[in-house]
This record gives sequence, C-alpha cells and structure tokens, in this order.
Amino acid sequence: MHIELNGTSYKVQKEQTILEAARGHGVYIPSLCYHAKIGGVGKCRVCVVEVEGMRGIVTACTVQVSDGMKVITDSPALQKHRKIVVDLLLSAGHHDCLSCAQCGHCELQDVAYALGITHPSFPQPARKEEDLSSEFLVFDESKCIQCGRCIAGDNCTVVNETLGFAYRGAHTKVSFDHDLPIGSSSCVQCGECVQLCPTGALTDKKARGQARNWELKQVKTTCPYCGVGCQLIAHVDQKKNRIVRVTGREDAFNEGMLCVKGRYGYDFPSSPNRLKHPMIRKNGMLEEVSWDEALDFTAAKIKEIVTRDGVDAFSAFGSGRISNENNYAIQKFTRAVIGTNNIDHCART
Repeated sequence: MHIELNGTSYKVQKEQTILEAARGHGVYIPSLCYHAKIGGVGKCRVCVVEVEGMRGIVTACTVQVSDGMKVITDSPALQKHRKIVVDLLLSAGHHDCLSCAQCGHCELQDVAYALGITHPSFPQPARKEEDLSSEFLVFDESKCIQCGRCIAGDNCTVVNETLGFAYRGAHTKVSFDHDLPIGSSSCVQCGECVQLCPTGALTDKKARGQARNWELKQVKTTCPYCGVGCQLIAHVDQKKNRIVRVTGREDAFNEGMLCVKGRYGYDFPSSPNRLKHPMIRKNGMLEEVSWDEALDFTAAKIKEIVTRDGVDAFSAFGSGRISNENNYAIQKFTRAVIGTNNIDHCART
C-alpha cells in the first residue's frame, strides 16, 4: 500500500493512521493529544491535514490510510489553523516556560516553537492553585490543555479509574475521583499520568527544582525491585552524581508503565545512610572493618550455626539490587556448599 505525503510516495502499513504513517517516514505533523500507547482521539485539533477527495481538513491521528491517498501535511491554511488552536491553548492557561519543570521536555512548547508562536494573543484567566496534596505528584490545572491523555492512560492502560473529566463547558476540568485533592483520592501514585502529560500540568514532585531537563543524562536500566524487570530511564544529574527522576521506557515490554516503587523509589543509590564499607558490631556499636576480617567473621558464624543446629538453620536471600551473577552465586553457595535449599529472593513477593 502506498500513499502520497506532500507529493512524495511512501509505502505504508494497512490500518495505520495518517499520523502514524507520516511519523514512520519522518514527516512532521504536530500533535498534542495523540500517544502511541492510547491512540488518537482527534481532541487537540493540531494534527489536521488536507486529504484529496475529503471535505475540509481532517485529523491525521484518527483517519486511516488507504491505497493511493494523497495528503498535504503543511500548507498556509493548515499553518493558520494550527497557530489559532495552539494560541488558544496557550491563552487558556499559564505556561511559564522559564520556571516550568517541563521546560525542554514539553510537547506544547515544541509545537508553539515550530509554529513561531512567542506569546499568547488573548487575555489569560486567573491562575489556579496547584494541587500539592500528593506525596509524589503535582497537578497544575493552569497548564492543563484537557487533551485527555492522562485519563486514557489511567482508565485504559493501568486501569486505576481515578481520573476523569468533571463539569461541562468552560468549567470542564481533569479531576481525581470527582474533584478530590490527589492526596485524598484513590490515586496509587504510579505516575503514569505524569509520563503521558504533554505539558507541565502533571509533574514529579520530587524532581521539581532539582535540575533542568537538558542537564540530565538519560541512562537506560532495569528496575531493581520485583522480578518483572521493568525497563526504565534514570535521569541523572552528572554534576551531583544522583538520580533526579525516573521515567518508564516506552519501547520496552512495560510500555513506559512503572509502579510507585519503580518510579519514585530511586533515592537509595545516593542515600547518606547507604553502607559503603563492611561493618561488624563490637561492644554494641558498628565499627568499620576490612573485607578480610568481615569475611572471616561471617564464615566463622555460619560454620558455628551449621555445626550446632544443622544445615536447615541457615537460609539465604537474594536481592533485586544485585546482578544475576551475584544471585546465582548466592543460590549455588547455599545449595552446594551449605547443603540446604533454604534460598529465597525479594522479587518472589
């Protein structure tokens, strides 16, 4: 199947939308409400294109391709329409890019820049107070463009069914459990809504004011908690050598989804309470010792326990925070050296 995009023929897949086909071939069509995980809903009206044989303009995220389709993605009329839509979105809230936590990682900012919009043309409403009641999330309604991505993710992807639209007309808003503060709602703090939000309306509370997005190095890694092995990206401040925030990898099997521990339990690598040296309790106090002394002490205690009470008095626990090779060595030592099957792992639960 082939379609034409701005006069150039491209091979596309059946049942793709125009937006998906264009992005697959590097043809830029701006959008705000579309996300690959939840599909297109045609809500933001930014991804409009012209299709030969179709009346007016259509949303690229909802119209499927057909063989021989001829599409124009960029024209004076389309640019004018997109500028008006984005200008209205900017004017409907307060998007303070200089101080916003999402600056440099904001899709609305990117689209406005691409369209040459420097400031809102219409009077802005009064600023609304941020919802700071949650331990991990911040909701700034003044930056919400009501794209519905957070709601779709909450209801269809992670199925928490906490988010929804409340009220009607000009009073429509995103709400948690019929307009409760986040901290009083049934929100489980998984952060899926933060990951899907295209603006600075939903942000990570722990990351606010810690570093600018362009200062952070993105490191692909695996969640250290349970046995699922969700793939994530650690955003690392290299100057301070610490993780500022964590996001899920959209291209992995978990499709960007993480639980509250995986997304927000990243403090331990840089914790001042983290053990950096072996320690032995002497006279009721923990004292730093050499590795040789620590290993000799541990071996002697294990031998004493096994000799006195038998091999089943010994058990070992693996950890999700060490490598597979280390976990293998633990179970091999327990079974082959000690002679017991009392081996478990924190990821089992």
